Amino acid sequence: MAKVTGIGGVFFKSKGDRGALAAWYRKHLGMSLEDFGGATLKWPDDKAEDRGLTVWHVAENDSQWFSPSTSSFMINYRVDNLVELLKHLRAGGVEVIQGPESHENGKFAWVMDPDENKVELWEPKAWDDKNKGA
Repeated sequence: MAKVTGIGGVFFKSKGDRGALAAWYRKHLGMSLEDFGGATLKWPDDKAEDRGLTVWHVAENDSQWFSPSTSSFMINYRVDNLVELLKHLRAGGVEVIQGPESHENGKFAWVMDPDENKVELWEPKAWDDKNKGA
């Protein structure tokens, strides 16, 4: 049977000015915008041991995971240095609504974009001989 092999893209509508929203992602999250107005994220650019993977998950209808956003989705962006990125975000006037937090598979923090979508930032855990079995 044919099957899905990965996520080929993430697409969502802007609630207002598409260009301003894209510029916010470029300025605050370092996404390099191409001529078509979007960014192409390539797994070889990710230096984590898992070589870049994407998690897909369906949340319960009454989940508060995406709160305070009222959107029916939340995008998790892998980052290479969460502490440095959070400093950059705060310096740029972006409110960090939660985090950073350490979990079994890395560090997480959450911000809201200008369209009030909750954005999850994830720095994957660096695995070594001490924690591979954990």
